[in-house]
Amino acid sequence: MLTQTTSRVLEPSDLDAALAVLNREPVANAFVASRIQVAGLDPWRLGGEMWGWYEDGMLTSLCYAGANLVPICATPRAVRAFADRARRAGRRCSSIVGPAEPTAELWRLLEADWGPAREVRAHQPLMVTDRMPADIAPDPYVRRVRKDEMETIMPACVAMFTEEVGVSPLAGDGGLLYQARVAELVGSGRSFARLDDHGKVVFKAEIGAATREACQIQGVWVAPEYRGKGLAAPGMAAVLRYALADVAPMVSLYVNDFNTAARRAYRRVGFQEVGAFMSVLF
Repeated sequence: MLTQTTSRVLEPSDLDAALAVLNREPVANAFVASRIQVAGLDPWRLGGEMWGWYEDGMLTSLCYAGANLVPICATPRAVRAFADRARRAGRRCSSIVGPAEPTAELWRLLEADWGPAREVRAHQPLMVTDRMPADIAPDPYVRRVRKDEMETIMPACVAMFTEEVGVSPLAGDGGLLYQARVAELVGSGRSFARLDDHGKVVFKAEIGAATREACQIQGVWVAPEYRGKGLAAPGMAAVLRYALADVAPMVSLYVNDFNTAARRAYRRVGFQEVGAFMSVLF
């Protein structure tokens, strides 16, 4: 039993305690919770370590340290401990992302050692809904992407990622990891698209994270030549209908504050802001 204030790398036997922390904020924590529910806490399966912060022997805060560094329910003292651990380990992640306040503090403590960042997105509204919109009809042409359509959906996924993040997901390993991730979402029925008469993707989105309590839509993209034609809101309504019917009772997403068109479309579909994320990109 841990009686002092301390941090350590969690082990598979800590799973229930970690899930209890994640369940305190099921919407904000959907991304990490979905990973842990599938992979557990074994670093090899999880693709990273889960750090725990204990106060008086109780696990109170977490930090996922994998491709992203993600503070979870992190108190100021926990953030300091996680920053110390991250500084000692050296930067192995491509981004720091999480609820805005602890993420900003984590970055403040790490910037001298890990900086400069390629980009800091300090305010990304976290939006949520639990119902279908009354006045936006779902696009009847948006459907699940089939497993034999990987070659169709992949260029749109690469275009979205490059536009959103600023670097191509094909860099480094030639896109093997990214392609595996897209294939995983297609295979699990969580990739959605509308194709035009020529078989080209004109709208797409994925349910990137899913738990019993909440899921998170990501990768929303409209082909450049179709923007401004009113595809986003009906497309999102269609994905939302699938999400509420098949995945979870609460649907969330987070969006860059400067993307006014996307924020407007999400509000039209009924998403409301409930908080903010922050991302530090390397």
